[in-house]
Amino acid sequence: MYEDIKMDLGFRSDVIVEDRIMIELKSVETVTPVHYKILLTYLRLTNIKLGLMINFNVELIKDGIKRVVNNL
Repeated sequence: MYEDIKMDLGFRSDVIVEDRIMIELKSVETVTPVHYKILLTYLRLTNIKLGLMINFNVELIKDGIKRVVNNL
């Protein structure tokens, strides 16, 4: 919904856990700033406060996890 207009277009989140955490999954060589901005936009649209960007294209998975917050 945007200004009382229902839009049939939308986004599809990869994973939302209990309406509290949004997880965006990637498998790219480099996560660019636009990837984080897209996740932040999704967080704002859904009013979810915390998001995780997980990139599987790294040697250690802990190096591929980044936290994104919405108005905390």
